[in-house]
Amino acid sequence: MIPALRQQFNANYTPEKYQRLLKLLEERCGTPVKFWVCETPCFLPKPLLDQMSEYGKELIQQLNGIDYRKASSTAIPDQFRVPREPARPLFVQVDFGLVRDQSGRLQPKLVELQGFPSLYAYQAVLSQLYGEVFGLDRNLKYLMGGLDWEGYKKLLRRAIVADHDPTQVILMEIDPLHQKTLPDFLLTEKLLGIKTVDIAHVKKVGKFLFYQNEGKRVPIMRIYNRAIVDEMVRKDLKTAFQLNDDIEVEWAGHPNWYFRLSKFSLPYLRHECVPKTWFLDRVDQIPKDLENYVVKPLFSFAGLGVIINLKPEDIAAIPREKRSQYILQERMNFEPVVETPFGGNKAEVRIMYIWLDELLPVMTIIRMGRGLMMGVDHNRNMEWVGSSAGFYA
Repeated sequence: MIPALRQQFNANYTPEKYQRLLKLLEERCGTPVKFWVCETPCFLPKPLLDQMSEYGKELIQQLNGIDYRKASSTAIPDQFRVPREPARPLFVQVDFGLVRDQSGRLQPKLVELQGFPSLYAYQAVLSQLYGEVFGLDRNLKYLMGGLDWEGYKKLLRRAIVADHDPTQVILMEIDPLHQKTLPDFLLTEKLLGIKTVDIAHVKKVGKFLFYQNEGKRVPIMRIYNRAIVDEMVRKDLKTAFQLNDDIEVEWAGHPNWYFRLSKFSLPYLRHECVPKTWFLDRVDQIPKDLENYVVKPLFSFAGLGVIINLKPEDIAAIPREKRSQYILQERMNFEPVVETPFGGNKAEVRIMYIWLDELLPVMTIIRMGRGLMMGVDHNRNMEWVGSSAGFYA
């Protein structure tokens, strides 16, 4: 989106550099990266990035009041309602797409927001490698909030480990060795000295949790939670403890915020960047121009269950008793803003926040594509698409 930087990158790009990026990424992560890595980073004008980070703050603050807290309590199923919920989320992600207004200016539009951790270790390493492999100008930055690399590591350690012994802090996931996000888990281990533990291997004794490390039973004092509830339900997962148990443990990313800050929150937001959104069960009359809307399930990742190119029969196929678990949302036509050898890419920009002393934007995740959506299925067999990083000057 910064023409001079884009033209320079495209002119100097070679497939050999891209292959070196992938090779170094696998070496740094200690495992193959199984999601598609884009051939190019994204160059963002700082005013646009600042606008998105401020919009994200405004949206999150809208949802930080007593009224929304009361309303969103209904989004948390009783069997997954975790005790000792803090007053605010620790990790927040806000995703934006870019559209052109009537004057031709690019404007951010909200896609969704999440009160759940993202790729806080992996994304930093990916950004560093783009700079290293492609020889990017050293004045370009990927970290936000006034952070440098040392400051970011300290902030992330405070958020995840706090003042605990790292051996008593775990990253908890479902079958982590078979998750596509394994590179992030391994990098988090290297960065913070914590262990990644399968939720199925966590043991409970009284009100305390433990895991096995080199044959020893180690108490768990704090959990960096990466286990997604809808995956637990899909797999009918059996565990030694229930999320709603009253256990003596701290959460680095309390699980209740997965439900509170989610697509469930979209109908409550009032902001110029928010597309019109309704709970599907509260739509009195289905719009006649359904092609201008999408239906999304409230709780899913990676675009699962999203219905585009809507037809009346698509809505009719959703049982009425389940429609409260879906939203109907105005469809945004995102602008192709990144020039590539294969045409213009659309870019979805995720602003990643950590909320300790202040709600601080720390970094971006970029997803680029030319399909109807940003997911792999909609960009299959394409080049210069996929997961990327954002730089600004």
